Amino acid sequence: MLPSFANFIKPELGLTDTQYGLLTGLFFIIFYAVAGLFMGILADRMHRGRLIAAAIALWSLLTAASGAAKGFVSMAIPRALIGVGESALTPAATSLLADRFRPSQLGLAAALYYLGVPVGAGLSLLVAGYLGPTIGWRNCFYLLGGVGMLFAVLMLFVRDPRVPTVHAHEHGPGLGGHMKLLGAALKQSPALCMMIGGGVALHFAVGAAAFDQIWFVEERGFERAEIAKLTGYITVVAGIAGTLFGGFAGDWWYKYRKSGRAMLLFWMFLIVGPFSVIFRILPADSVLFLPGIGLGIFILCAFYGPSISTIQELSPPSARATVIAFNILCLNVVGLGLGITGTGWLIDLFRNAGSLEPYTHAAMTMSVASLLALPAFFLAGRWFHRDRARIAEGMPGRFEFG
Repeated sequence: MLPSFANFIKPELGLTDTQYGLLTGLFFIIFYAVAGLFMGILADRMHRGRLIAAAIALWSLLTAASGAAKGFVSMAIPRALIGVGESALTPAATSLLADRFRPSQLGLAAALYYLGVPVGAGLSLLVAGYLGPTIGWRNCFYLLGGVGMLFAVLMLFVRDPRVPTVHAHEHGPGLGGHMKLLGAALKQSPALCMMIGGGVALHFAVGAAAFDQIWFVEERGFERAEIAKLTGYITVVAGIAGTLFGGFAGDWWYKYRKSGRAMLLFWMFLIVGPFSVIFRILPADSVLFLPGIGLGIFILCAFYGPSISTIQELSPPSARATVIAFNILCLNVVGLGLGITGTGWLIDLFRNAGSLEPYTHAAMTMSVASLLALPAFFLAGRWFHRDRARIAEGMPGRFEFG
């Protein structure tokens, strides 16, 4: 909601680009990622449905509180604490999926879960475009907080298949033990490290996209409500298509190719990556401009299914949520943290240097940096089956605690 309403919130609260970058970047991300590591450990030890319900309730209340912000500080405080609530969702949800689906199905299962990304992002843009001019961004935040509380109640009815057979004292090692399991997983699987590293690099460009609504208005001449609607529809359609493609194609690649799913990501980003840089210099009336928006969303959403399923398969079963939480920490603190906050800093830097298109130049810089994902995905794909075989066959006890 914050990036979607950027053209409404930024001028009303009198925010600089650096301050806006902090709100969408570090202030949210540090709390989200650091708390996520502990939430991952909790998810490996308690009823995951109830943990998700509590987390949704917390971030929904804080989302509503954000609607009352009067300036930078009063937006920063709830924004940071929202990250604590949101940090529990993905580690708990993806470990639930890994307990319910076979490895050959896990890519599609993860992709279906990650449909929440394009659908949520697209709907937030549509809310900004349709409701923002009529009821205001503050009421939209209040409304979203109320809807979130309903979903929190629904999550209380989700069954955790692990709970009936595992008693509290059998949930495995404590904090120190989970850190040892995490360290062992990273040490024994270079493919896992490369998969996480590639995702970090990719998120440099994802972070820069937090400024896209402002870029569309200030440097490409769109009206703020109309571009929010247009990109909302594009996000929903292209995002759903990309997410499903990543899930189906990733599972096909897993079954029939000698390399891991990460190699599919390598080829996808090798083809599309250069265009993501060129796209930034296209004028708004170019026939390639709107397809370029859709292609960028498609390829990003196609990343999630292959990525999460690969990481799950290279993780020790007793610490899957912990490894996913560590992955989220890296993607957000390093990838989005540098991507969003760095983009805001670069925009102010380019503007002060006299650039006529500071948003364009900052986004292009981050897009080039994100191409570092290519060698990481290539190596992760090459090493996946070797590392997977070591985990499954040749290393009894290597991931065990004690």
